[in-house]
Amino acid sequence: METNEEIVIVGGGLSGLTLAYLLSQRAIRTTVLEASPRLGGRIQTVKGTLEAPLELGATWFSDMHTNLLSLIDELGLKKYPQYSKGISLFQTRSFEPPQKFFVPEAESPSYRIVGGTQSLIDALAQRLPAESIFFNSKVTAVTEAGDKILLTTAKGKQVHANKVIISLPPQLMAAQFTFSPKLPDALAGFLVDVHTWMAGAIKFTIEYTEPFWRNKGYSGMLYSHAGIIVEMYDHTNFEEDKFGFTGFLSGGAASYSPEVRKEYVLRQLGELLGVEALTPTTYFDKVWTDEFISGGSQLIQRPHQYNGHPLLLESYMEGKLFFSATETATAYAGYMEGAVIAAKRISNAISV
Repeated sequence: METNEEIVIVGGGLSGLTLAYLLSQRAIRTTVLEASPRLGGRIQTVKGTLEAPLELGATWFSDMHTNLLSLIDELGLKKYPQYSKGISLFQTRSFEPPQKFFVPEAESPSYRIVGGTQSLIDALAQRLPAESIFFNSKVTAVTEAGDKILLTTAKGKQVHANKVIISLPPQLMAAQFTFSPKLPDALAGFLVDVHTWMAGAIKFTIEYTEPFWRNKGYSGMLYSHAGIIVEMYDHTNFEEDKFGFTGFLSGGAASYSPEVRKEYVLRQLGELLGVEALTPTTYFDKVWTDEFISGGSQLIQRPHQYNGHPLLLESYMEGKLFFSATETATAYAGYMEGAVIAAKRISNAISV
């Protein structure tokens, strides 16, 4: 199957969908090719048994993230502050009682989106023609073909486009795509080393019928050097009628099965917060190393390595090929804010 499109965006995460939305505001039609069966990329909200919106991916943002805040407001979404009232816990050793501390209310707190972060993805997608988004369309080859670019998918579909914007982590793109002609050596030489934010992270989320920790005076905030949970926060919804936690597990937990990870999580929470923690209604976790995020093992010397590199900001194949993942942003790279910044930069550069 072969089609012709004006502008093709590869990747249906926050940056790709924001770009498609921004261009649609100028009556510029785009086609979005998404490799997975869902939209959102590193944003993924799942529903618990009791319908609590539970985050497996990007969750928090702040007043400093002005581009994201403007987009949220423009789409008619609402934000609310992360709950932090009460006793928080810091676990230094498994054989010692946890230290208790209080976090003063911040003048500029972290926020969450009412209804879950996926609401942002859904709102963007709803403003695009349904027929412009293609799922399970994993691009494998990017070929310059005269005044167009030919994209080939793993299923053999071929798409000719006047312009292509790749909104995927650069490291993933480098591992999975074949470029013809090859990208310049100066660019190709570091793509595999660009840090993909969240790659390798293990996020967990858990739902309960009651906020038993709040009832006991706890904030739900936990930091630990001793258990499988290394960082955790209250995950009660805006309406305060759905309850749970979300946070991060230790990197070594990736070698455990989901069942073992759940067992260790419940054991740690039971020891710290009481027997009520042992009977959740829902438990999910996710190791962020799948084929849609990471192209293989990364040797990262520092966080945000090569993020916002000047060569990621240029166009290639005679102005027909661009990059717009959050890792390309010159500010807040890796975060949702960076994804919006990257999309705005490309939107401003595109003319048809």
